[in-house]
Amino acid sequence: MLHHLLQGLRKPLTEAPPPLDPDMQAMAAGLDRATRRRLGRGLSIRMVDAGSCNGCELEIHALNNAFLDLERYGLRFVASPRHADVLMVTGPVTKNMREALERTWAAIPNPKWVVAAGDCAAGGGVFAGSYAVVGGVPAVVPVDLFIPGCPPSPKQLLAGLLALFGT
Repeated sequence: MLHHLLQGLRKPLTEAPPPLDPDMQAMAAGLDRATRRRLGRGLSIRMVDAGSCNGCELEIHALNNAFLDLERYGLRFVASPRHADVLMVTGPVTKNMREALERTWAAIPNPKWVVAAGDCAAGGGVFAGSYAVVGGVPAVVPVDLFIPGCPPSPKQLLAGLLALFGT
């Protein structure tokens, strides 16, 4: 037993993280510069799932995982809409989520931007026409940017946010 314990102390048990894709690194640094120039600080995002299948959420959370870790570039997800600059919405807006989305949008201070991430958020996707779906995000709140894809990759999400800030 002591032998195994000492062996674990001699060499690290974790692997080094893989290198960040140079394109992703350049885009993240560009987004950080653009938001600091425009807002004076990093970008705060409030993410709302308005009724999706969770495919888009997995890709959005990949932006903040241990490999990409884009928080080091000032991109952070916040729990309160009062602390957010961007409202990122995924999925079609269901009847049950309509009021919650409207309230979240109203709680975000100006200036604010709305990003519809994924095909379902843009127009309902495969859920369009369902009795439980109001429609895409534009049917409920004004949208500033659409990021297409089913689901959009982390690289597409980052490129969309970069385009939102005009760089």
